[in-house]
Amino acid sequence: MMQKEKQLLEKHLIDLSRQAYHRNIVTYSDFMNLNELNILHSIPKNKLYTGFITFGGYDFAERQMAAFLPDALSLRTEDAGGDVSDLFSQELYVLRISPLNRKYAEELNHRDYLGAILNLGIERGKTGDILIEDTDALLFVRPQMREFLSEQLTRIRHTSVTVKVDELTGFHYEPRFEEIKGTVASVRLDSLLSVAFSTSRSKLTGLIEGGKVFVNGRLITTNAYQVKEHDKISVRGIGKFEYVETLTVTRKNRIYVSIHKYI
Repeated sequence: MMQKEKQLLEKHLIDLSRQAYHRNIVTYSDFMNLNELNILHSIPKNKLYTGFITFGGYDFAERQMAAFLPDALSLRTEDAGGDVSDLFSQELYVLRISPLNRKYAEELNHRDYLGAILNLGIERGKTGDILIEDTDALLFVRPQMREFLSEQLTRIRHTSVTVKVDELTGFHYEPRFEEIKGTVASVRLDSLLSVAFSTSRSKLTGLIEGGKVFVNGRLITTNAYQVKEHDKISVRGIGKFEYVETLTVTRKNRIYVSIHKYI
């Protein structure tokens, strides 16, 4: 992202926080990618007027919106135990895209769905993650997109499709994952990446220093960063995983860890 674009986004997010504070309402951003989320997390707290939470429709969503919360609501949200979906129930909808005829449907991938959506002239920030479920796809969208896409999205490549609108309330999606166990000398970021992706640490060092690795939405460029249990790590172009826990320590003082790699 260019420096000017970064400054404009930071200014916009600060303004949303200002509006939430002065008007005592919740304000929402569009969907942000990992780089944009990192800009949000990097804004000094003294520049923001309120706290915020991020959510993309399900746990471990890569593209997420931010909700800026007035102080009273922020405290109530913390007391509620962390379930934030109600806060986004009127600002985020789930679309299920299904083939009209499953028997003759093509095998469609993420790029096919995204291309068809963007070809309708939709800004990427108005849509969140696209999840493939067999012959269907789930798409998270801002409210202004639900009716438009329901009417205009009729074909993905050569497959005719229908779009059904689901509300976020009651929606639940559990990402599929593969459990990986391995030993590391310490729970450094590069060590866990090596376990998760079975790749040499020298290659992973380039990914970390190249600005492609994010922990809980924050860009991390230090190989020795100490990861905590339940931290979520995303590597652009490769995949994402959760460091679940330390299982035990071996006699040679190596740490036996459990990782959920999302597939």
